[in-house]
Amino acid sequence: MGAGRPEPRPTARPATRPAVRAAVPQSFQTRLAFAFVAVVALTLSLVAPVIVVRLDDYFRAQETQSLERRAQAAVAVLDRLIGDRVGTRAVLIVNNGRTVLNPEVERLLRDDGALQLVADRVAEADLALYFGPAALDTTGYLSPNPDPRLHYDAVTQITPDPGQARDGAIPDAKAELGRANAVKDWGMVAVLSNPYTSRATTLSALTGILLIMAAVAFVVSMVVASFLAYRFTTPLMRLTDASRRMKEGDLSSRVATDELTRGTLEIRELSTQFNQMAARLEESVAIIRGDRDRSRDFLADVSHELRTPIAATHTFIELLQGPAGEDPAAREEFLGSSAAQLDRLDWLAQNLLELSKLDSGLVLLDLRPEDIRGTVESAVEQQLPTAERKGIALLRALPDRPLRVRHDPPRVAQVVGNLVGNALKFTPRGGEVRVSVRAEAADGARIEVVDTGIGIPPHELPLIFDRFYRGAQSSEARSTGSGLGLAIVKSIVDMHHGTIAVESRLGRGTRFVVTLPHDPREVTAVAAPGPDAASPLDDPAEGG
Repeated sequence: MGAGRPEPRPTARPATRPAVRAAVPQSFQTRLAFAFVAVVALTLSLVAPVIVVRLDDYFRAQETQSLERRAQAAVAVLDRLIGDRVGTRAVLIVNNGRTVLNPEVERLLRDDGALQLVADRVAEADLALYFGPAALDTTGYLSPNPDPRLHYDAVTQITPDPGQARDGAIPDAKAELGRANAVKDWGMVAVLSNPYTSRATTLSALTGILLIMAAVAFVVSMVVASFLAYRFTTPLMRLTDASRRMKEGDLSSRVATDELTRGTLEIRELSTQFNQMAARLEESVAIIRGDRDRSRDFLADVSHELRTPIAATHTFIELLQGPAGEDPAAREEFLGSSAAQLDRLDWLAQNLLELSKLDSGLVLLDLRPEDIRGTVESAVEQQLPTAERKGIALLRALPDRPLRVRHDPPRVAQVVGNLVGNALKFTPRGGEVRVSVRAEAADGARIEVVDTGIGIPPHELPLIFDRFYRGAQSSEARSTGSGLGLAIVKSIVDMHHGTIAVESRLGRGTRFVVTLPHDPREVTAVAAPGPDAASPLDDPAEGG
């Protein structure tokens, strides 16, 4: 094998960013506390130096002014001492052609220690004196002309007061004196430097106090930040816990009510919105579960209803394929029974299709402002042949005046037809069924279908509008039909934003009450129909 080029080793990427990310706290509460403390620390670090600098400037200005005042005082004291010593004699004299200081004055300053005394007690600083002749300046002020040769220094040797020290940061202070003498005008200039001040000590003490206060403020800020962060994040943690419980299937999870009355406005609003969302979600899930259960029951009922006629038809066909098919009477009977079962299948399929259309919203109402009397009368007339065949009196009670209600005539006729058909089915021969129409409050209509049939047991009344429910009692009337008629009636009435109620007594009859609004498009709330003052169920004699 030939030697190939070595594979390049992958260069390791710097792990700076992950390390930085790992160093940053992930908890919002910790981040909030750190941010608050960082703001306080940054504020202190910016404000404290400014305060120290401002205090330094202030103390420096104060000491500078004090040094200038002490310079003036030193000049005044020296002027008094020199005046007392020389009197009216000259302060400056000429000796061998050069100007010199009067020996008495020089003796006063040097030998008698006046210069050192003034520097120690008055100036409290190094003192330098310059003498010279004085002359009027342009402003008329007697200004000295100091001679560098007439220069006298006094360096302070006093013990400073507690807290005092030499301060070289204070600029030199100068004071001038121009004096008219009987012999000759003379002048003096005093320069003070390196004074003793307490500026540095005071500034150091204040800086220490500031540092202590900053440390206390920092500790307090940490405590306050932790408390505020806890107060701010506790509602969020409760929201998180409620969301976690909801994710795990507990749809009844809510934020505690105490969070809705305290905390910030935003947190309260968020908690309220969360609870409302959770309530709507729980309601929606309950509806979905109910629809799922109803769909499961519906499919089971449909399969059961379809299985019976299919099984019967299959049996008839098998019998016709055997020896019974050769018997004309038996063949005619089985073919008739098969046709009846097929008619039942067709009727069941039509009702299922109708109900599915109503539930899915595929059926749109054709609302027209027509007289509802004609719709009810047409539906009743279609049931007259059945009533005559069964020997049942079918009565109508319609208002004298037109009752115009915006409705879908074919659908309302279907409601009346189904209710009248059920009433005829459960009313024995010799009974009666009465259909009445009257005006309802707010220009609506009230339709009642009352029969004198066998009635409905009280425990079955809440179930009669369920699909495929035909009652627990086994009778010929209840065993026929698809069990979808009243479910279709309920769906049509709901589409009109109306109401339907039922009242029944065993052995005395049943009454259905349907109320329709004047205009379904204007209905915002549906109220249950009120009871009638006079009911045929109370006195059957009134039903005629």
